[in-house]
Amino acid sequence: MATLISGLIIFLGIHSIRIFAPGFRDAKLAAWGEAGWKGFYAVLSLVGFVLIVWGYGDASPDAGILYVPPMWLRHLALLLMVFAMIALMVYALPAGKLKPMLKHPMLVTVKIWAVAHLLANGDSASVLLFGAFLVWAVVDRISVKRRGGALPVAGSPVNDVIAVVAGLALYALFAFWAHQWLFGVAPIS
Repeated sequence: MATLISGLIIFLGIHSIRIFAPGFRDAKLAAWGEAGWKGFYAVLSLVGFVLIVWGYGDASPDAGILYVPPMWLRHLALLLMVFAMIALMVYALPAGKLKPMLKHPMLVTVKIWAVAHLLANGDSASVLLFGAFLVWAVVDRISVKRRGGALPVAGSPVNDVIAVVAGLALYALFAFWAHQWLFGVAPIS
C-alpha cells in the first residue's frame, strides 16, 4: 500500500500546486520557462502515475474489504461511467453548448469516475485510490472557482453531438474490452 500512497502523493501533489502553492508554480515558471516547468510537471506526473498503477496492482490482492457493494450499485456505476466518458469527450473536443454548462468537464469526469468506482469497489486499496481522486477533484473545483478565470465559450451544438457519440463509443470500448485488457476486470461479463 506504501507504493500506492507514494504515487498518490506525487501525482495529486503535482496536480495540486495551483491549489496550495501558486507562488511556487509562478516562481518555477519564471526561473525555468514554460518548457522547463511543463517538463518537470510531466515527469513527476508520470512517476506518480506509474507508482499508482504499480501500487494499486500490488495492494489489490491483499486489500481488506471495507464493504461489499450490492449488485445494483455496480449497475449504477456502469451507468455513471456513461456520463463520465461523455464529459471526458466534452473536455477533449471543441466546445459546443455542454462545455460551458459543465464549466470544467475534466473535473466533472474525475468526480463521476471516482464516485462510480467507489460504488462498485469496497476494498481498501480502491477506497484509497478513488477516494483520494474524488477529494482532490472537489478541492480543485473549489479552488478553480475561487481563482476565477475564463470559462469555455459556447460553440456549435454539432460539437456536442460529436462529443456524445465519441463518449458512447469510448464507453463501449472500455465496458466491453479495454477495461478487461488494461486492468484485468471486466465491468460487463
